[in-house]
Amino acid sequence: MTQEQVATAMDWSLSKLIRIEAGYVSISTNDVKALLLHYQVTDPAEVAELVSLARVARQRTWWSQYRDSVPPAYFSYIGLEAEASGLSFYQSVGMPGLLQTPEYAQAVAKIVIPNFNDPSEAEASVALRIRRQREVLDRANPPTLDVVLDEATLHRQTGGTDVIRGQLRHLIALAENDHITIQVLPFTSPIYTPLGQFVIISFAGAEDPDVVYLESTGLEDVLDQPEAVMSHMQTFAGLRQAALSPTDSLARIAKLAGELD
Repeated sequence: MTQEQVATAMDWSLSKLIRIEAGYVSISTNDVKALLLHYQVTDPAEVAELVSLARVARQRTWWSQYRDSVPPAYFSYIGLEAEASGLSFYQSVGMPGLLQTPEYAQAVAKIVIPNFNDPSEAEASVALRIRRQREVLDRANPPTLDVVLDEATLHRQTGGTDVIRGQLRHLIALAENDHITIQVLPFTSPIYTPLGQFVIISFAGAEDPDVVYLESTGLEDVLDQPEAVMSHMQTFAGLRQAALSPTDSLARIAKLAGELD
């Protein structure tokens, strides 16, 4: 069935169905039951499970308050990140949000938020980033983090000398955790990717396939197509292999931090 056919049959607007299928809005249990009836899904156990999932999805989460202040794809990513068992980052520009110091996050906000002079918008951006760190990294079973940073990210003077020095030392401290691995893709590496920076999100259950989150200027998207996900996984594996070892990477980061003293 096409989306148009389903929307017509359900007497919904097409935009409502699109938003539900994209995960931008939750769905009521009554709407789930009606959809399942239309799709001829009648197995009682399956219906009960899907209705239960819809009920849970409508419960307010800690990130619900940010729904209207962030792009839909980013909002979806936060929800996926909260359930992830593994996160694989490739960063060609800047640091992953989960690894940023408050000072670095503040400096980034000045760059990426056009209306930074509006204190509420800037504060919300930084607060969300710090809240994500607390909710993801400090939970009982945090996800494994595999991070590949292009060496350029270590030299970019975001926020000035004091801020970037603090950020580099923060990376070293984070890497002391067994579940966090940081590698540096050196300038001398012949390997690069035209895919830009991305995050591969993995889940514990086999029934939840990996997805990819893309974030760059003018583009934020969540990819779940198997071919696209596999392409990014293969690219990430190549980048990890070309990067310095975790030990050598931390030595490189420490050296750069020391040169800023």
